Amino acid sequence: MGNEMKRCIILGSAPVEDGGIFDRFHAKDAFLICADGGMDTARKYGIQPDLLIGDFDSMQGSLPDGIETIRLKPEKDDTDLLAAVREGLQRGYQEYILLGALGGERFDHSYANLCVLQFLAHEGCRAVLAEKGTYIFLLREGQTEPLLQLRGATFSAFPFGCPDCTVSYEGMQYPLTRKPLRSDFPLGVSNRILSDQAAVTVHQGEMLGIVYQP
Repeated sequence: MGNEMKRCIILGSAPVEDGGIFDRFHAKDAFLICADGGMDTARKYGIQPDLLIGDFDSMQGSLPDGIETIRLKPEKDDTDLLAAVREGLQRGYQEYILLGALGGERFDHSYANLCVLQFLAHEGCRAVLAEKGTYIFLLREGQTEPLLQLRGATFSAFPFGCPDCTVSYEGMQYPLTRKPLRSDFPLGVSNRILSDQAAVTVHQGEMLGIVYQP
């Protein structure tokens, strides 16, 4: 990558209730991009971003001095978060953590950010969308995700962008072996992780995985 910091954290405009999430993802060791109103959250928790990007229509305060800033036109096809991801890709980052990308007042924005997660998967990147106690990732056909040290957490799986996906689970209360999950029947909701060495594999289609750890 030609870059010592291999991870890119992108901070969106949705509220972040727990500032400890920045420590859990080692924000100081990552390249941090604030997408539009994410700068307000960075100020709140004393986080110093490396880059600001957006049309800044949702940011409450003024733009700070001394931080690289890319100002976008309000009339654009990309969301601010997707624009931040594209900028990260141009700079060579292949691992992404999306914070401040769920919740808020707009469900359509949250759903659009799930689409950004899928975009990153299609680019061959590792990515997780996280908020307090919730971690979301997307797996494509042939991929396996270890779910380590998550005993007691809840795991849900749904096809995403396709009518069905075929999955296998290990280390869960309700194990599955090459089981089709359909978009019109939420069979994959609320499983329980019983092992510290659990895993999920996607054999066909694309799957959105959601871990909830209160």
